Amino acid sequence: MQDILYGVGGGFVAAAATAAGAIPALIGRSMTQRTADTMLGFAAGVMLSASYFSLILPGIDVAEAMFGSLWIAAMVAAVGIALGAGFVAWLNAVLPHEHFLTGREGGDAAALARIWLFVLAITIHNFPEGLSIGVAFGADRANGLSVMTGISLQDIPEGLAVAVALVGQGYTRRRAFLVTMATGLVEPVGALLGATAVSVSSALLPWGLTFAAGAMLYIISHEILPETHRNGHQNRATAGLIFGLILMMFLDVTLG
Repeated sequence: MQDILYGVGGGFVAAAATAAGAIPALIGRSMTQRTADTMLGFAAGVMLSASYFSLILPGIDVAEAMFGSLWIAAMVAAVGIALGAGFVAWLNAVLPHEHFLTGREGGDAAALARIWLFVLAITIHNFPEGLSIGVAFGADRANGLSVMTGISLQDIPEGLAVAVALVGQGYTRRRAFLVTMATGLVEPVGALLGATAVSVSSALLPWGLTFAAGAMLYIISHEILPETHRNGHQNRATAGLIFGLILMMFLDVTLG
């Protein structure tokens, strides 16, 4: 139960970081597209590093100890990653949602207000982050602290980017802040599911770790990187990615 509580608490910390990032938009601060792309690159770097150092490698270690075979452990990791990526791809296909630049995707969106299309798009993005935090705390609290810290750091610029984009779409600053804050609340939900799953059965731990990694890797490739390279700021976005990856690696090694 303590691991579950820690996981949910970590999810709320990440949600609070998302809300904190939106505060500048609430008080009238704006952000250039170049800065937004750099911050998104940073978010991708954090998520990429967390996927490998905090989820995949520990998942392989746990599976090897569980099954006594590195080959089986590698197979578990491969299947877990594929399942995680496939799950988010399925959500992306069936849930109607709208991206800021590429427009509507998914199912029939005619009956939904446009603001909820944005909310669903961001929710698809944030859920794997919360899931990763919960699974990491369920595996080891030090590892959970590392993942929570890294994801919370990247949630701050991400929250600002989302709020500014909503303001740019014509929403009031107050409404953009509230919507951004609400999208972060999916992270404690994902954290609860992840921490509960691996706490109920230790056999699910390697699967949960690699599943969460696959979900985040899909988001990085399908959502974040295309956005950062769309406006000609790929050099700054790449620099942000490298910095985010190094920072998360450092946090994982020193805290985990």
